[in-house]
Amino acid sequence: MISSPPAAPRTVLVVGGSLLGACTAWALRRRGHRVQLLDPGGHGSGSGGGGSRAALGVLMGQVFHRSSGRGWRLRQRSLTLWQDWIRELEGRGRRVPHRAGLLLLAADAAEEGRLRGLALERQARGFRLELWEPQRLGDLEPSLPAGARVGLFSPLDGQLDPAAAISAFLADGLAAGVEACADRAVGLEPLTSGGWRVRRAAGDPLEADWVVVTGGIDALPLLEPLGFHQPLEPVLGQALELELPTERPVPDHGPAAAPWPGVVAWRGCNLIPRPDLPGGRRLWLGATLEPGIRPDPAQLEALRHLHGDAPAWLARARVLRQWQGIRPRPVGRPAPLLELLAPGLLLATGHYRNGVLLAPASAEWVVEQVEQA
Repeated sequence: MISSPPAAPRTVLVVGGSLLGACTAWALRRRGHRVQLLDPGGHGSGSGGGGSRAALGVLMGQVFHRSSGRGWRLRQRSLTLWQDWIRELEGRGRRVPHRAGLLLLAADAAEEGRLRGLALERQARGFRLELWEPQRLGDLEPSLPAGARVGLFSPLDGQLDPAAAISAFLADGLAAGVEACADRAVGLEPLTSGGWRVRRAAGDPLEADWVVVTGGIDALPLLEPLGFHQPLEPVLGQALELELPTERPVPDHGPAAAPWPGVVAWRGCNLIPRPDLPGGRRLWLGATLEPGIRPDPAQLEALRHLHGDAPAWLARARVLRQWQGIRPRPVGRPAPLLELLAPGLLLATGHYRNGVLLAPASAEWVVEQVEQA
């Protein structure tokens, strides 16, 4: 954890305008460093097919299947930072819609046994996880998939709006002095005097003490000429926004039944009530589905119907929009890739399904590297 002020402000260029890029630029500026954010879409949009475009904002930290190691530590740290940083942003009028609670459902006996064991292990360590038995699951309205055997509820996990988070970090960072450049990085080279030069597609080159590459697959052409070959493959995430049938209560406002938490996870699919959106009867449904970069309509149709497990009300819901984005998955290495590639050159990518969850801890890691050098 960073507590003391930095010894001296550094000039830092953050390449990539996804949530991680905007969050990292904000965290660096918050510590007093001079920061430029190079984003080809402009204004932290996360354009170019990046994972932020298809992110649902699921925060799945305390129900992570491992109980130790780097992945576990990053998740727990990020959950703490999200709470602190959202409070700080909203204290300055930068709203980040977020919903508490995640319910992980078991669809078969093997998964039920795993969730029961995980609940006992986490409860023994002081975590406030709860097992929801079938009777309690049956009280939720609208109804869950009929095959749900048990649910593991985590009150500190949940969901936040990725687009709103990007906007909040960017607006707060710009107000504090972050410079945002709507351009694309096309080349990277070390300076003989130290630091790095970044060539741009449209503007003059930029120079900085540090360069932080936060892009996904798009970052590879920058690094490969320098001999840094990253083991990343593209994986496509798809999502739908649905309007619920008018005869069913919305998940957050059941009149007599128990409301849904912020996220319900079923067989790798995430269902997220969004009563805050216009109309109040919205639900997001999404998953990381398939390798490659081209969406498969059959996979999207399977997602639409929860692979045959969709309750009748969900099958009748109307599709309002669909979207997709490419997520970088490390091959043969654990996610994410947080590496000091060379003096002054950092890589933060490969978060795969957890880019939103792990953005704060990854940004904090970047700040630590810059300030410990």
